[in-house]
Amino acid sequence: MINTKQKPIEESLVRAFQKLNAKYSNSLYSYTEKINLTNDPIAIFANIAPYKGTRFFWTTPDDRLCLIGAGAVECIKDEADAYISIEKQWDALLQNGYVDNPYKLPGTGPLLLGGFSFNPNEVSREWRNFGKQRMVVPEFLLAIRGDEAYLTYTTKLEESSSMLTYVNKLDAFKNTLAKQRPSFTQASIIKKEAVLQDEWKETIRKATSLIRENTFSKVVLARELKVKFDREVSIPTVLLQLREQQKHSYLFAIESGDDCFLGATPERLVKVEANELLSTCLAGTAPRGETMAEDEEIGNQLLTDEKNREEHAFVVRMIQEAIEGCCDEVTVPDSPVLYQLKNLQHLYTPVKGKLAPEYSILDVVERLHPTPAMGGVPREKALQFIQDEEALKRGWYAAPIGWVDASGNGEFAVAIRSGLVKGKDASLFAGCGIVKDSDPEAEYAETEMKFKPMLHALGGES
Repeated sequence: MINTKQKPIEESLVRAFQKLNAKYSNSLYSYTEKINLTNDPIAIFANIAPYKGTRFFWTTPDDRLCLIGAGAVECIKDEADAYISIEKQWDALLQNGYVDNPYKLPGTGPLLLGGFSFNPNEVSREWRNFGKQRMVVPEFLLAIRGDEAYLTYTTKLEESSSMLTYVNKLDAFKNTLAKQRPSFTQASIIKKEAVLQDEWKETIRKATSLIRENTFSKVVLARELKVKFDREVSIPTVLLQLREQQKHSYLFAIESGDDCFLGATPERLVKVEANELLSTCLAGTAPRGETMAEDEEIGNQLLTDEKNREEHAFVVRMIQEAIEGCCDEVTVPDSPVLYQLKNLQHLYTPVKGKLAPEYSILDVVERLHPTPAMGGVPREKALQFIQDEEALKRGWYAAPIGWVDASGNGEFAVAIRSGLVKGKDASLFAGCGIVKDSDPEAEYAETEMKFKPMLHALGGES
């Protein structure tokens, strides 16, 4: 007796092939199913090593969503008018494709994953694998939402292809999800080198002089720390360390070719879910205390410190103005609160609104980037100073990274507390908001503090 019962993906493929005609040849096909997951997300990321160079890892600070991507069905990169171009191409892929996702939960189904460079006019050899922007539709996407897991398989469907080819590909990937947990090895740091240390301090002096002359009000200056290791850096091991140490941050790793950009950033740029928008202002920084009493004292000082409150207010005003241009019902608290991480604490203000129907999350990203927390005030004058005076090629550092789904939901964070890993070498990045009273030595000490989370994760340094 022939068993005619079909697997769910086979039924889905039959429907997709029935829809196919010459117009839809080579169109996008996406299939989502709910799965049982027993393995740790970082172990899964390690097990999909055959996809190294196209892997993507993302977790939110509240652990409500973890995304793991592998493979690249479509890649949209280095386009002029990046945000508009990406949106048009994404819409075209979805309109001409076949999406089978009965769950329609944010972060499930076909997604665009990736990010943008801080300055699209900047040319950098160090960042050549990432380019000005790079948004990828992954072949496989695992979305973990609390205790539930959803696997999406996205491909280009051809009339001439056998249905069994697609079924076998999905089954093979499922098998990798259940593989035994791999071993993790950590590289050791053998050399650290601060890049242009004295020159960076001199740039701060130049910036404060121009601020006193009212050329601009604030500028954010970043610097680089180069690190060399005794062996190739294990990205899953770094992710494990970051997850353990930075529990209230976005954890991310984005691979492109032989390079990986990764980090643990506390800073959300924007989140959109069912047209409800949330952006956050995170500016003003202080260390954590050694005791509860000291920690409380430092926090209270941060809340009342004139320099940090001024820096924070710049960010709040700009984000509010940008959000009001594309949202209704915008709400902003009157004063900031503390956002505390393992090593640092920041001033924090949320901004909420209802996204107007004619706008998308990518429109909001374009309006917000760079915020005063990453660029300065006024924006154009500060960015010009950064371009002219900052020795660092920022690449994707301090730029938007994240995802958007087929329903317009998505989330982007600002890629700070991060590093670019190339085999046995890494470049770490940290910056400070410079205002009229900024002291070069104090700002340098602040960047040293901001390097610590990545240094610890990379080489075990406390």
